[in-house]
Amino acid sequence: MPSVIANNLAKQYGKKKDIVQALKGVSFEVEKGELFGIIGPDGAGKTSLFRILTTLLIPDGGSASVDGFDVVKDFKAIRQRVGYMPGRFSLYQDLTIEENLEFFATIFNTTIEANYDLIKDIYSQIEPFKDRRAGKLSGGMKQKLALSCALIHKPSVLFLDEPTTGVDAVSRKEFWEMLRSLKQQGITILVSTPYMDEASLCDRVALIQGGEILSVNTPGGVIASFQHPLLAVKGDNMLRLLTDLKNFEGTIDAYPFGEYHHVVLKDGYSEASVTNYLQQHNYHQPHVQTIRADIEDCFIALMKTEVDSPFTIHQ
Repeated sequence: MPSVIANNLAKQYGKKKDIVQALKGVSFEVEKGELFGIIGPDGAGKTSLFRILTTLLIPDGGSASVDGFDVVKDFKAIRQRVGYMPGRFSLYQDLTIEENLEFFATIFNTTIEANYDLIKDIYSQIEPFKDRRAGKLSGGMKQKLALSCALIHKPSVLFLDEPTTGVDAVSRKEFWEMLRSLKQQGITILVSTPYMDEASLCDRVALIQGGEILSVNTPGGVIASFQHPLLAVKGDNMLRLLTDLKNFEGTIDAYPFGEYHHVVLKDGYSEASVTNYLQQHNYHQPHVQTIRADIEDCFIALMKTEVDSPFTIHQ
């Protein structure tokens, strides 16, 4: 049986004319021991979804279960089995590292010593500072403390809501290494993130936008679903270049992507046809290169598919 099941979940906020649909029929399953990513921008519905799955919100429609327990009927049982790390640091700022950890252990009728083996690789990195107050910690140290507190009762399912937001690149890398280690211990992990590059670190991902799931697949499967030629283009006057690329007859879509513009082409058009077009429009030696789509390109394509774009995405 899957560790987590979401079936047509719906959630809305507000009243009458000010209603906001946070979740619109969200469905997916997460297998035991899987590292599953919920990938989407701010406002996509990730936090509302996690709060429902951790029994902190009641859904307005649909159903969900964690370890076979219903999130509404069996909320007490679920709270004993899950660990939850919210996106915003929510530990007690005036307590020290050690006092926070002892507090959470006591809530779950356990001790630091009883489950130290589970958290030692994480906690050992901040243990030398155990007498420092949580409010005085760096972003990376707060992250490690919050994860340790979420794990202290040895949960079977771990929910991490945007755990790497606001921390430096080194701390992000260290955090994902810690998650891989936890996965080897059999813990089911659901992690949400707005960072598309982190999708490749998951076993499977669900791409979410506007409260709807766009795709559920392996990272490789998401990329393989992109069916059109994709180019990276760079040249003089990037603003004018983007406009001209959008006006090219073979263009499905064109958008800024770092120092380049990415151009999605219709079938039958190629790197050479774009180069010729740009030279005819007085671009001298434009840089045009065929590239492989990444998760972000696929996410953009899936969003355009939702609004009846001519994209071809096989899900």
